[in-house]
Amino acid sequence: MNGQNHEVGADEPRTPGADRAKDAADRAQARAQVEAESDGVEEALALVGRQTRQEPTPATPADPANRADPAGERHRATVWPDARALAARIGRSVPARTRSVPLDQAFGQVLAEPLTALCDLPSFDTSAMDGWVVAGPGPWRVQGDGSILAGHADAPPLPDGAAVRIATGARIPPEATAVIRAEHARTDAEQRVLYAERDVVPGQDIRARGQECRSGDQLLPAASLVTPAVLGLAAAAGYDALLTVPRPRVEVLVLGDELLTAGLPHDGLIRDALGPLIGPWLRALGVEVVATRRLGDDADALHGAVTTSEADLIVTTGGTAAGPVDHVHPVLRKAGAELLVDGVAVRPGHPMLLARLTSEGDHPARHLVGLPGNPLAAVSGLLTLAEPLLRGLAGLSAPAPYRAPVRDEVHGHPYDTRLVPFVHRAEHLVPLHYNGPAMLRGIAAADGLAVVPPGGARPGDELEVLDLPWTPGASSAVEDGCFT
Repeated sequence: MNGQNHEVGADEPRTPGADRAKDAADRAQARAQVEAESDGVEEALALVGRQTRQEPTPATPADPANRADPAGERHRATVWPDARALAARIGRSVPARTRSVPLDQAFGQVLAEPLTALCDLPSFDTSAMDGWVVAGPGPWRVQGDGSILAGHADAPPLPDGAAVRIATGARIPPEATAVIRAEHARTDAEQRVLYAERDVVPGQDIRARGQECRSGDQLLPAASLVTPAVLGLAAAAGYDALLTVPRPRVEVLVLGDELLTAGLPHDGLIRDALGPLIGPWLRALGVEVVATRRLGDDADALHGAVTTSEADLIVTTGGTAAGPVDHVHPVLRKAGAELLVDGVAVRPGHPMLLARLTSEGDHPARHLVGLPGNPLAAVSGLLTLAEPLLRGLAGLSAPAPYRAPVRDEVHGHPYDTRLVPFVHRAEHLVPLHYNGPAMLRGIAAADGLAVVPPGGARPGDELEVLDLPWTPGASSAVEDGCFT
């Protein structure tokens, strides 16, 4: 079963307490509210033995105990910061594939080597303005009736006291002193003598050869994102093609027999919210989504899809818990996958997972991120495991983390991190009420997710911020999808 919208969420707004030292009854009630948001994990597991999560033991592929385990062995959740860091390290550990691509195909990819100038920029002294190129002090006698135009070969040396019309981008003739803008000069009645209407400084409005760079200068380091501006710079510097790391290829598998693709929910069936959400979200992160497939609760179909996919990353939705039709763990076990993360101490999103699939032939290691079926829990999995992994696969470093003060008190889980949708208001984070694992209303209105440590946060506490790819100031572009 996919699990979309099946978990109990925080439908009602919470009223922050004025004092953290509440009596025992208030504490019990607050804990009950938070525990109601658990992602299908039994309340006893949420409260008993969770202290072990303070000593994370990320799974390692060499340990047989870390392969896809039976349900009774799947409760060693990784603490949230370690899970995210591990996903990033795993992505970086995959040998980068590189290829030379024409400039018109390189947008959104990442430079596999530094961008080094192949020529001086500019390659010769050029005029920065339409006007007159002059030599020596004025006034100047106009030479001929024509102009020096861009794209033409060398002009003869300009004798002292001479002036010639020149166009922007045209080569400066030898011995020239300066360029006078057309609007800053006048000629006599016979159009034979040129006068400057303001002081002329030697070198003015001349772009000197090598002013921007010299041949061999490093213009950008490796791992830089190829943006439109980078394409322009590369072309100016003499490139026809770039050596890049291709965008990671991702396949999305939507699981659950109870999902509708159109119309209103009815007869126990619900609309699939994750199919329309996951693919565009991943594209906003700069990846190539090769397919979004709906498989229902079919273990054989899931096994076939997982073992035959040629994507760098498979993302599944739902089926990561231990219910009767939660097939992800058994399928991974059958496929010989290595569980690298099996549960994360975060709410919502606890039953997320990251697995390494067996490599075949020359194909590098492939990975699978299993997202919980509830919408906000799935978003949590995207930000915790999928995004850091994809950054590593794309050859990109993580954006610099930042923190901001929270305006209101935020209830925390006793042991786990919470990710809470927020909006920016006057330099503060304002938590949104619709933050249950089955809800999308909060994240749809949010600027990002605030990372709330175990125990919660008081007004004024600074919290780590996870921006969404499409919010102002975020580190990714939505058009065609680009990491940054």
